Amino acid sequence: MEKMFNIIFSGVHLIAALILIALSLIIMGWSAYDVIIHFGKATEIIPLMLQSVGAIIISAAIIDVAQYMMEEEVFKNKELRDPEEARRTITKIIVIITIAVSIEGLVYIFKAGTNDLTLLLYPALLIVVSAILIVALGIYQKLSATIERVEKENP
Repeated sequence: MEKMFNIIFSGVHLIAALILIALSLIIMGWSAYDVIIHFGKATEIIPLMLQSVGAIIISAAIIDVAQYMMEEEVFKNKELRDPEEARRTITKIIVIITIAVSIEGLVYIFKAGTNDLTLLLYPALLIVVSAILIVALGIYQKLSATIERVEKENP
């Protein structure tokens, strides 16, 4: 019975991962198409390009999540997880999220700078959040590396 449930849930994870990949590719294509269509309009192109870059980075993050789902939930034995591997995966995902948040903040800074300076609070908060994410990731890296080293020394 347990084996049947594992097969069913692996199938569900595979379908979810494939859907995420397909949606991410659609977002990437749409973003590139949007930039190409509006390329002649010089006043709108820079914010649109930045927004498209942000969408593509988010799509890449979604593909990474789908890849992780396929590797961990479909292809690998779920019981054999290495702490170092988990740290690398979490690091990769947090870095991609941080980049996406930073780019989104930059896009909104350009939009707010051209429209109304009082709107700069939200983009400034996004930049601060991305900085906090980087610091938190550094703390996580330090703590998890220390724990891994202690575990290797005391098996």
